Amino acid sequence: MLNSKRYDLDVTALYPTHVPLDMISKGALAAMSAVGALIRPARADLVAAVGETSPFSTTLLKQLATRMRNDAVGQQILSERPRVTSQAVAPCLDMPEGSFGAAYARFMGDRNFSADDRPPVRFVDDEELAYVLTRMREVHDFWHVLFDCQTNVFGEIAVKSMEFVQTGMPMTGLAVAGAQWKLKSEDRDLLQRVYLPWSYRAGTRCHDLMNIYYERHFEEDLDAMRMRLRIIPAPPVPDYMRRKQNKNKAP
Repeated sequence: MLNSKRYDLDVTALYPTHVPLDMISKGALAAMSAVGALIRPARADLVAAVGETSPFSTTLLKQLATRMRNDAVGQQILSERPRVTSQAVAPCLDMPEGSFGAAYARFMGDRNFSADDRPPVRFVDDEELAYVLTRMREVHDFWHVLFDCQTNVFGEIAVKSMEFVQTGMPMTGLAVAGAQWKLKSEDRDLLQRVYLPWSYRAGTRCHDLMNIYYERHFEEDLDAMRMRLRIIPAPPVPDYMRRKQNKNKAP
């Protein structure tokens, strides 16, 4: 993980995980993290640091916060500050088959994921904006379920591409730019011909993803929820890629 040093001891932490940095230190961290994220897009800590330290991120987070304040549901989310934790999503285990909650529970269980695994925000120097970024990280797996994207490299690129269309956050664009060149040429061609155009259509057509109180829709039928939110599920994985995935799963 990234090491960080608190250089300005006169600045009071604004939230429990906040690490205040002076402008030079933050700029250096942003530059190093951006280069590292392009080279090693699987490094979640580097990608996260770009989202927290880039000056573009601050501007975009302010825009996201304004979008949320201008929406009744988004305003409620900012007021109540729900957190996606294992305890908060535990009811999903008891949701009826076909519901959004049941699909989410299956998605997490099949991969042995935990809602508590997301890294905390540390370098955003505004308490509300730190929550906006925290919320974006914590609902990421909900997006995987709604858009029917896998969690392999290909699926993550697809979700990150759609996320970039929705939010414009630089760390999502960097993740896509860096990771796609790790793909084989045939997979990269498929990504650029099919999945990147899909991500644009899906991201521009669907409801504002930051203004959805996901926790209140666990019982809702997944297909009905997708229709209501104008969700376009990702194109199905081609047979040749499915065969490779199955081969990778074999003991």
